[in-house]
Amino acid sequence: MQLTVYFFLGCSIFLASGYNSFSKSMETVGKKQYQVQHGSCSYTFLLPETDNCRSSTSYVSNAVQRDAPLDYDDSVQRLQLLENIMENNTQWLMKVLNQTTRLELQLLEHSLSTNKLERQISDQTNEITKLQEKNSFLEKRVLEMEDKHTLQLKSIKDEKDQLQVLVARQNSIIEELEKQLVTATVNNSVLQKQQHDLMETVHNLLTMISTPNSKNNFIAKEEQISFKDCAEAFKSGLTTSGIYTLTVPNTAQEKKAYCDMESGGGGWTVIQRREDGSVDFHRTWKEYKMGFGDPAGEYWLGNEFVSQLTNQKRYVLKIHLKDWEGNEAYSLYDHFSLASEEQKYRIYLKGLTGTAGKISSISQPGNDFSTKDADNDKCICKCSQMLTGGWWFDACGPSNLNGMYYPLRQNNNKFNGIKWYYWKGSGYSLKATTMMIRPADF
Repeated sequence: MQLTVYFFLGCSIFLASGYNSFSKSMETVGKKQYQVQHGSCSYTFLLPETDNCRSSTSYVSNAVQRDAPLDYDDSVQRLQLLENIMENNTQWLMKVLNQTTRLELQLLEHSLSTNKLERQISDQTNEITKLQEKNSFLEKRVLEMEDKHTLQLKSIKDEKDQLQVLVARQNSIIEELEKQLVTATVNNSVLQKQQHDLMETVHNLLTMISTPNSKNNFIAKEEQISFKDCAEAFKSGLTTSGIYTLTVPNTAQEKKAYCDMESGGGGWTVIQRREDGSVDFHRTWKEYKMGFGDPAGEYWLGNEFVSQLTNQKRYVLKIHLKDWEGNEAYSLYDHFSLASEEQKYRIYLKGLTGTAGKISSISQPGNDFSTKDADNDKCICKCSQMLTGGWWFDACGPSNLNGMYYPLRQNNNKFNGIKWYYWKGSGYSLKATTMMIRPADF
């Protein structure tokens, strides 16, 4: 800041700076500049030249000398006046200096505030720049992720399309296999029927040749005497195993059944038998209800007959098993019964003993009966269709004595075969089975 003060010091009485009249009278007087630096401000003083001052002084001196004898007191007063003026000027100058110092401080404070503000603006600018850079980075990452997700979605869609094509192919293959299976089943049924008819003829011939005069066979087959069950026939004196006519409880209907009069004391009514695979056991609900097959060979006595019979009194169930290595085993239940058809022929068993496992391979508590056309198991799948045959499957369960019949060397690793888990495991298909019942008080 540049501050110029015009301060004139003369050799005469006109020495006060700041008065207009005095400034005007001194315009013609020679002057010399003196500059003083104070902080950031400088001050310029204009002083009269020495020659001018000398001439003026001379002038004043002469004037004083001329007037001295006459106006001495007046000169003294003038000097006193000049001193007062000088003092006033000095005080005025000090005020100017003080005001200048205050202006300097204010300017300095303003400069500091300006610098601070500039720094804050610079910092904010830097922050904005950083945020912009970060935003650009995030935008780039978002674009990269969008591209990545687009590729992933495209890949998933391609995999889905491939899976749909594969499923369509598998469905076609399954349909073709089902058609082949139906054809094979029909052919198998025809062959089984022919084999069964031939075996029945041979069996009848052998029976006639071996026991032509047997009283028991004559009574059971020729006179067709009817009994409630085989235990009743045994107690009547008929102690030879063979086919007997039984009466359905509470009806006049008759039923052919094979009676085992030798095992464990006799009196057993055989309700199921598998021995050679000659009969197809993959049957409907109605067939299992009424019974099918031949009592002389493989057959199922019928759920309805067994249900009515076992609800008359307490019966025991014996299951006799044979494997392909010549071993035999059995499971004996002290209490056996079947519920009515309305209750899905649910099975009830208690009191297991025997050599075919310490745990029952028929799941307990009792389960409903299922066939290929009546799914009553506890599995979301259809156990009867998967494992074939009608049985008390539970959730496909550890047993199925009505499964597919597999011959020797084809009977291993067959999940849909004739299985009894707690004797031979889940993949072993047995050679022969017999299920038979008799009264508990026999």
